[in-house]
Amino acid sequence: MNATVRLPGRFSRHALLIATAAVPLTGWAAHALTLHKRLATTRKDLLTGLLQRDAYTARARRLLARHGDKVTVLMVDADHFKTVNDTLGHAAGDAVLTAVGARLTAWAGPHSAVGRLGGDEFAVVLELSAAHREELLQQLVRILHTPVTLDDGRTVDVAASVGAAAPDVLGTRDLTALQRAADTALYDGKHSGRAVLATKETARVPSINGRRAGRPGTAVWGRAA
Repeated sequence: MNATVRLPGRFSRHALLIATAAVPLTGWAAHALTLHKRLATTRKDLLTGLLQRDAYTARARRLLARHGDKVTVLMVDADHFKTVNDTLGHAAGDAVLTAVGARLTAWAGPHSAVGRLGGDEFAVVLELSAAHREELLQQLVRILHTPVTLDDGRTVDVAASVGAAAPDVLGTRDLTALQRAADTALYDGKHSGRAVLATKETARVPSINGRRAGRPGTAVWGRAA
């Protein structure tokens, strides 16, 4: 008799192995496939379909290890997102976040790491050479500034701030350091309508929990990154 295995919404690889071990061999393949698909879905953000933080981080680090100095790390914030939520409602806010996620995915391509880190904050790691970096980053800004059309036909003017960091500029392949520098660059160019590439001076700006000191959300107790 085949056993029915029920798992909670969130589970670890260890739990997956225990569960699949309990399934008789005759039905193991089908059950294992279902379980692996459920595990894969827990790695995706339910609203945007992007990678959640842990899955994004793992893929981003693999890209850095494989491509090194040819990689660029981006931090992206949707501008005026609270205003959209407050004036047009959360459904409109969700539509904006979904559109930003889709645009980042289309721009970065299938071999990148695109994640939603929380709220209106996104991160991207992709292979992007220095020769084309400036041109493609500004292309991304234009894409992100395209209005979003809602289901009821209304359009929402949207914008996003983009900060970038590159190992060939900063001399490090550490993901945490690159994201911290990209986040500082993002805030330096907030609402400017352009992507800002971090410099070595940018990387020396004090930070709290991996964010630029003074940025909203950093004025709390925490371990300095």
